Amino acid sequence: PAMQPPGRAPVPPDGGWGWAVVFGAFVSIGFAYAFPKGLAIFFKEIQDFFGTSYSEVAWISSIMLATTYGAGPISSILVNRYGSRPVVMFGGLLCGVGMISAAFCTSILQLYICVGFITGFGLALNLQPSVIIIGKYFLKRRPIANGLAMAGSPVMLCTLAPLNQFLFDNFGWRGSFLILGAILLNCCVAGALFRPIGAATASAKTQDALKGEITEDAIEMSGPTNVSMENKTEEEGEKDCCEKINQYLDFSLFKHRGFLIYLIGNVLMFLGFFAPIVFLAPYAKHTGIDEYSAAFLLSILAIVDMVARPATGIIANSKWVRPRIQYFFSFAIAFNGACHLLCPLASNYMGLVVYSSFFGLAFGMVCAMLFETLMDLVGAARFTSAVGLVTIAECCTILLGPPVGGILIDTFGDYKYMFIKCGAVMILAGTFLFIMNYYNYRMLAKEEKERKTKEEDPKSVRTENEGRNNWNRDTTQVGPELEPLRGEKEGVKKEMNGT
Repeated sequence: PAMQPPGRAPVPPDGGWGWAVVFGAFVSIGFAYAFPKGLAIFFKEIQDFFGTSYSEVAWISSIMLATTYGAGPISSILVNRYGSRPVVMFGGLLCGVGMISAAFCTSILQLYICVGFITGFGLALNLQPSVIIIGKYFLKRRPIANGLAMAGSPVMLCTLAPLNQFLFDNFGWRGSFLILGAILLNCCVAGALFRPIGAATASAKTQDALKGEITEDAIEMSGPTNVSMENKTEEEGEKDCCEKINQYLDFSLFKHRGFLIYLIGNVLMFLGFFAPIVFLAPYAKHTGIDEYSAAFLLSILAIVDMVARPATGIIANSKWVRPRIQYFFSFAIAFNGACHLLCPLASNYMGLVVYSSFFGLAFGMVCAMLFETLMDLVGAARFTSAVGLVTIAECCTILLGPPVGGILIDTFGDYKYMFIKCGAVMILAGTFLFIMNYYNYRMLAKEEKERKTKEEDPKSVRTENEGRNNWNRDTTQVGPELEPLRGEKEGVKKEMNGT
């Protein structure tokens, strides 16, 4: 990138190498979102192998998703410290190690650790940096870039669902985990595309010259400067842990009204967001549908999702929707919940195909705007901290969502109660966000009006005061009988100033 003026943030290029970054984010985000859902293909067989219940096997995806979101602040801190490229490459390495280790597990608890925690943490190091770096490379085209990058999830899911079924039929679940671990190492390649954006690094010759000047100046400096440097070091050493963390995570966001509305709505939404997609293939097998047809439902969902995400990004970038993008996001969440409420009406395979199509559309709409709406609220400068704080808050409901659905299935022996619960929760979340965003827009308009009024009022008040002061000065100059009073006043001023 070109050298930027000192003290000025780099301008997003809105293209160029940014499209290579979008492709890398496409791969990285695709694995981060699609991989936990694609593992649902193995759940029925893992459940039979270890003799566990629906809720116990659902904890695998639940722990993985919760770790992916819960490790968001750690990922954000690492990105602020080291940049996106090394963090994503290290995350890809962790993903591969976790899945290869899972192939040798002998208990469901070991799967929780290897697949849930290790692989989930690796996916967290893939997800956050990929979303953050797009905001640095794009501004005007950011919704489109986000939509294209988020389309990686359905593309990967469309590929992984039949691939996982093929791998299981030929290699079993242990051999499949070995192969999947090798595939996840491609995240390292995707991370290599995340070239840092910012001021160009100075040449070695320039740096050496600067070092020489600094050394000469340091020799010429007297003792008091060394004392001030020591004091500065002591002050830095006195910073506590909270202040150091606050350098990387902006906790003042919890005073931001729009951020709090987004946070509450999303925490509620994720209680029913992932459970339907985790249990879709097992539900189809439960109704008597063969394995490949059940896996194909995920492919249908992914194909529709693949089209929905870029299309949603284009619509969200339009001049009619972007100023009120929060309303569009609220509608997408409520539409998602309505699909789940109608799912129990699907009594055959064609009904499930229709449900998967509408679910893919609604799912793609939500995912395409999930981070764009957050950046719209807090701005690009605070987005890194906002993503970290949001994901750690969301991980609790993400962790509970699939297991609660599994408990409902184990209790009632029917999947429809799980779908009804998820649908009701998401409609509630969408309604909450719509109402509160309406309130937020009204308050922002009111605050902007008050700010303009305050900017105009002091000018008129200052003009009146200046006129009054000028008139008083003229009258005192004309009246010589007021000279003793003026002398006393000047004496008081000198005393107040310490003269």
